[in-house]
Amino acid sequence: MGHEASGTIHSIGTHVTRVKPGDRVAIEPGVPCRLCRACKSGSYNLCRSMKFAAAPGPPDTQGTLTKYFRSAEDFVYVIPQDMGLKEAVLVEPLAVAVHAVRLGDVRVGETVVVMGSGTIGMLCAAVAGVFGAGRVIIVDVLQGKLDFAKGYLGCETWRAEVEGSAEENAGRLLREFGLEEEGVDTEGGLVDTVIEASGAASSVETGIHILRPGGKYVQTGLGKPKIEFPIVAMGQKELMIRGCFRYGAGDYELAVGLLKKGLVDVKPLISSVTPFEKATEAWDKTARGDGVKNLIEGVRD
Repeated sequence: MGHEASGTIHSIGTHVTRVKPGDRVAIEPGVPCRLCRACKSGSYNLCRSMKFAAAPGPPDTQGTLTKYFRSAEDFVYVIPQDMGLKEAVLVEPLAVAVHAVRLGDVRVGETVVVMGSGTIGMLCAAVAGVFGAGRVIIVDVLQGKLDFAKGYLGCETWRAEVEGSAEENAGRLLREFGLEEEGVDTEGGLVDTVIEASGAASSVETGIHILRPGGKYVQTGLGKPKIEFPIVAMGQKELMIRGCFRYGAGDYELAVGLLKKGLVDVKPLISSVTPFEKATEAWDKTARGDGVKNLIEGVRD
């Protein structure tokens, strides 16, 4: 079990030079083959032979919820002395957000809408702000989650109507935020980039409808394997659409750097820390929707 993790180096192999016993590190949970076409082209996250923690599981891929976890030296990242191991756990989801924002080519002054206010959605919004977005709006159907996101990030938020159609929600969002394109009677507004972080079909559709012609869309959230898709709107607006899978070259380093410089603060997302012996209590909290990130402490000697 587990893939979001940090730890302390216990021992190293004879050829390891980048880390030493006692170093505290954030763990990138997937190690690629380094030999395939994807790896050689720099997109190692697309490696078909990736050994990713807990997926599919032992004996092939041990999860990080264990006393000892073996990794390659180039997939652990030493954290600064003033950064706690708890914060370092969230380097993993922050790296996902970094990857998504980079795929969306977010530029200074742009308007970015993030669909979904879960951990990944909030971190995508935070990173978009660091990248210079002039306006960041988070969308969700749950007001409580939006209230937390607004307090955490200080960004704009908007609650979509569960019963409303994607087109209706898109139109309402554009009107309420003044993002309609003046003098144009066709679909779409002035949104530059949409990062979809919920995986909900209605959210995907709404995201396509609010984008400007030539806008950018990144699918980060995972949902049902097959959904209805507004293909006509996508084609007529000639949208730039990207899938997003985990994180790639440079994303982990940048995520650690954002925390080190205080540009992103993940501490407010840590809701609880549960001892290893009571790990199931953390899963129960998450299942009930209690808190944002419920961490499990490692095995103590």
